[in-house]
Amino acid sequence: MAVFDTPEEAFGVLRPVCVQLTKTQTVENVEHLQTQLQAISDTALQELQQYILFPLRFALKTPGPKRERLVQSVVECLTFVLSSTCVREQELLQELFSELSACLYSPNSQKPAALSEELKLAVIQGLSTLMHSAYRDIILTFYEPSILPRLGFAVSLLLGLAEQEKSKQIKIAALQCLQVLLLQCDCQDHPRPLDELEQQQLGDLLASFLPGISTALTRVITGDFKQGHSIVVSSLKVFYKTVGFIMADEQLTRIPKVRAKPAVEHKVAALMIHREADWVKSTGGKLAILIKKIIDCVSVHPHWKVRLELVEFVEVLLFKCSQSLVESTGPLLKVLVGLVNDESSEVQAQCNTVLRRLADQKVVVGSRALADILSESLHSLATSLPRLMNTQDDQGKFSTLSLLLGYLKLLGPKVHVILNSVAHVQRLSRALIQVLELEVADVKMVEERRWNSDNLSASAEASAARPWSRVQRRYFRCFTDERVFLLLRKICQLLGYYGDLYLLVDHFMELYHTSIVYRKQAAMILNELVVGAAGLDVEDIHYECASTSPEELREIVKSILEEYTSQENWYLITCIEAEEEEEVMMKQQGLQAVTSGVHTCQVVSFPALSKPSPTICSMNSNIWQICIQLEGIGQFAYALGKDFRLLLMSALYPVLEKAGDQTLLISQVAASTMVDICHACGYNSVQHLINQNSDYLVNGISLNLRHLALHPHTPKVLEVMLRNSDASLLPLVADVVQDVLATLDQFYDKRAASFVSVLHALLAALAHWFPDSGSTGQLQQHSLEEVARQTPAASKASPTAEDIERFVLSYLQEKDMAEGNVSDLEAEEGHTLQGFMISVGVAAAKRPSQV
Repeated sequence: MAVFDTPEEAFGVLRPVCVQLTKTQTVENVEHLQTQLQAISDTALQELQQYILFPLRFALKTPGPKRERLVQSVVECLTFVLSSTCVREQELLQELFSELSACLYSPNSQKPAALSEELKLAVIQGLSTLMHSAYRDIILTFYEPSILPRLGFAVSLLLGLAEQEKSKQIKIAALQCLQVLLLQCDCQDHPRPLDELEQQQLGDLLASFLPGISTALTRVITGDFKQGHSIVVSSLKVFYKTVGFIMADEQLTRIPKVRAKPAVEHKVAALMIHREADWVKSTGGKLAILIKKIIDCVSVHPHWKVRLELVEFVEVLLFKCSQSLVESTGPLLKVLVGLVNDESSEVQAQCNTVLRRLADQKVVVGSRALADILSESLHSLATSLPRLMNTQDDQGKFSTLSLLLGYLKLLGPKVHVILNSVAHVQRLSRALIQVLELEVADVKMVEERRWNSDNLSASAEASAARPWSRVQRRYFRCFTDERVFLLLRKICQLLGYYGDLYLLVDHFMELYHTSIVYRKQAAMILNELVVGAAGLDVEDIHYECASTSPEELREIVKSILEEYTSQENWYLITCIEAEEEEEVMMKQQGLQAVTSGVHTCQVVSFPALSKPSPTICSMNSNIWQICIQLEGIGQFAYALGKDFRLLLMSALYPVLEKAGDQTLLISQVAASTMVDICHACGYNSVQHLINQNSDYLVNGISLNLRHLALHPHTPKVLEVMLRNSDASLLPLVADVVQDVLATLDQFYDKRAASFVSVLHALLAALAHWFPDSGSTGQLQQHSLEEVARQTPAASKASPTAEDIERFVLSYLQEKDMAEGNVSDLEAEEGHTLQGFMISVGVAAAKRPSQV
């Protein structure tokens, strides 16, 4: 609380100090005055304002050179007085404004004086405080035509400091003071807004400074990034607030065609601007050049706050100056849609907000609707997209695709109008197919094999929190930046959401069929189109686009699924061993068809035998195609949700086949797809999924085992089921195990490994489902002891595995010889293998913990 509250008490204390300062201008006397002022109440200071300001103003106006330290002390003391009082007289405001501005001026150089940074900062803060201390009525009378020379003088000084000063603090302070001088500050000191007439008068006055302000600020904004982001942010703010006020459509519509004669002298009248139509058109064209420079520089600025301010820059100019800045509308929209996928979440959110506002309000630019301008821009971009994707680097591709994504977002439901053009669809699809080409030269993909027998539970745990949008990491020929791929996915999803899904699916399915070169890219695009059509990962800023009905989406998914799992697209060669086995199986099947009897006698060709040997690249390409199609099944399940249960009969069996594939990448992606299906269809786990659908799976296995040459991957399905189910599966697979043994007799020479793996999985499952617990073991031991006591000594010895093998072989050999349908040599070879399997089974059964 102040010591002196009344003007009388304060005057008695301040009078000798002010007199002394008037006589002798020293730093000590100024500091003494400021110390005394801190003990005076604001009310008393207001009453004594001009008395206190007199010695301070006198010290500034005294002719002759002055020490910078003294001037700084005087300005700081004057600023203190102004911050605690209000300026109520227009004359005092103008005089103080001129006196403070003169402190920065150098008559010799016509530029800001070479002063200390402390003095410059003190004067700038003094000017800002002075403008804030003026009453609203007083501040409005300040902005009259007669003040133009003095105001222009101060504006040029501040712009010079902002552009040439090295100190960041002074640069920012000068820009903020300039914002205050132009009455565009964000403070709440002057709460009453300007009425229409006041806005028009102020706009006419400030229009004189628009060329100098815009040009100087453009140089600051497009300067070196090293100057700091805060300087660029402040410069952008001053630029768009000034331009947005002077070029506001709302003001310009009220400007009379005939200029009123100003009541000022001729020199001042020559400085004034009449904002009529020709001036607006000419100024808009010049500003368009500056705005494009700013956009090109700032849109790639490394600091997110600068890009965020650029979004505000675009918003203000688009909504306030859409008619006066017609030439700038295209670049402004371009930068807005280009930043819609910015790496900063704050920039993204602000972009989406502005885009939503643009979509809600029917903005008209000139005489054209905003949608027409966007459509034209998208047409132009689609035309040049293939060339850009072929020539740009990663950053260029990212910028171009961000632009495409923004146009699609902003156009929304009107996208389908553009997609009705066959030429544009072809250009767009060609660019997407081109940029999504995969790099398939990595030999590791073929080399990495799945040797262990882990079940899918580990994959389920690892993928439980796996986002639906995540896919297997892949490498592309045209880019390495992962952000480009994420953008491509979003673009495809938006096309699926806003476009004609039937048209797009037909187009990309045709590309899928056209060439194996396009197949992987087309599959990736189809997967994202379906996800987008479901509207699950799409941010719709229009709130008026009806998504595809579940029935239509299910039919589309069904057709794509049938294509994915067809014989020629699902069973591709991924390793040399697989190719050799397939050739042998096809040959054996053909010979059997020729020799089996007159009713099945036919000539069978072997096209596979004439094919060239697969290369590493071709096998890698096949691996990726299978993985992409597996991921697509998971994405289809995500898109359909529980409706995907209706397609499980055609999808689950093929996925289980790939889950047992020896190629590591394929088995991993298949395991993730199983988890995706579980989440989408409401199953608790992969085990639950298999158990609930085991009846038709077992039926499919049984049928396919009868035509093993056509379905060589059938044992893998049974193996995966056994490893990922429980004891409830056992009754269903009992007959299938008999079929496996029977088929093993027929294909023991080339398919033994597959069936041994299945039988091993069965034994391991039995050991897991029926563990040898302690109590059960004791009961079994007790029963064995009872049997041993009642058995003759000659028969107490337990049969060994060799005994069982000899017994079974002897039985089978005698049985076949009695039937006379096989030779002794064939019977011996076949039964030796079966005997080996039986011995392995007996040994495993005796030691279940080791299985």
